[in-house]
Amino acid sequence: MTEAQKTLPKWILIVSGFFAILELVVSVSLCITPQSALDNVDLTAKGVNFLVYMLAARQFALGVIFGYATLKKSIPMLTITYIFFLVLVVGEFFIGIKQNENSMMIAASVMTFICAAMIFAINKKR
Repeated sequence: MTEAQKTLPKWILIVSGFFAILELVVSVSLCITPQSALDNVDLTAKGVNFLVYMLAARQFALGVIFGYATLKKSIPMLTITYIFFLVLVVGEFFIGIKQNENSMMIAASVMTFICAAMIFAINKKR
């Protein structure tokens, strides 16, 4: 590969950096004010705080992975990260179907499209 083939366009790095920041903000938000993101969950029930912190840890890990892959400008790392994110949002789509939550299904559908487009765009440069 030539050096020109190895570089990623700036817009891909910007979008990936945005996702990294977004995931980190969601993680912090879940830890500080979980009721803002989980409005239909009884946060006083036994064991719910544990699940909220597990979700926050997942979001934090995804943000760190996105950030690291973006800073490294690594095509394989970004590809794997977007594949993981794609699997995650497809799972959220099916959870939305099971819960009959239209907003979750719509958001997951949009994110599925964005992830698939990003995987295509990243690997088109190979």
